[in-house]
Amino acid sequence: MKLSVSVTNYSWPEPIHDRLMALAARLDGTAVDTLWVADHLLQADPSCRTDEPMLEAYTVLGYLAAATRRVRLGTMVTAATFRAPALLVKAVTTLDVLSNGRAWLGLGAGYNTAEATAMGLHLPDTAERFARMTEVLQLADRMWRGDQTAFDGEYLTAQQPIGSPRAVTVPHPPVLIGGTGERRTLRLVAQYADACNLFDIPDGGRAIRRQLGVLDRHCADVGRPADAVQRTVTTAVAPGESVAQLVQRCLALGELGLDHVVLISRGRPWAPDDLDVVAGAADQLREMAQTPG
Repeated sequence: MKLSVSVTNYSWPEPIHDRLMALAARLDGTAVDTLWVADHLLQADPSCRTDEPMLEAYTVLGYLAAATRRVRLGTMVTAATFRAPALLVKAVTTLDVLSNGRAWLGLGAGYNTAEATAMGLHLPDTAERFARMTEVLQLADRMWRGDQTAFDGEYLTAQQPIGSPRAVTVPHPPVLIGGTGERRTLRLVAQYADACNLFDIPDGGRAIRRQLGVLDRHCADVGRPADAVQRTVTTAVAPGESVAQLVQRCLALGELGLDHVVLISRGRPWAPDDLDVVAGAADQLREMAQTPG
């Protein structure tokens, strides 16, 4: 079981750059797998005000790459229509090069109409969003393989998609697709992604079991081993949760078929005590995985 941290709130009283640096330094020396950041221009947590601080994701990831040496880095997740596709692929590739192979491409179809309207972002209807996300995934694969032949899609045309320098990660930075749509999203996971991201819904695990079963069927349909896709879930750290309690919760999620837990701090920025709990749980889970039997 892997454990990661997602930064979704920057409302610290101290200077943001100092707190981000401290957070990254604390986690980089632990078994925490990935440091994720939200890719929004406005605060999207429904328990927060939309005008609370929100930083641009890829600038933050570049800052974190310089502040760390081990932890992996990515967005949870980038809306496929918010950036030009080649620019997005180039940003992730640049992050991978400068972090020496620690980048993810986290991608979703996008959903936040209010944010798009407020900030002038492109968010077309659902069918077009998924078509555009498919083309982003196809272009990323082509650029990471070094294929410079013209790309001519329904929405995207690139006459010579050069990807230089090449990504450090071989064969390419891993791709995570966020979302639980069983017909389109999980099908794209099976076709193109290295990981999915589901949500921890308090229903006794019924939704997660069903979604993972659908993903398994999509993998079979496209001729791909089901275990080739890492199964991640996003859940909030509970106020006052102990290391032992978090470990047990992660193990329970593992029983559902998940193998990577992404933790958020809902409604507030990460506090040092919460990070200590996450770091302790990640270290314990690593020790358990390394213990024979």
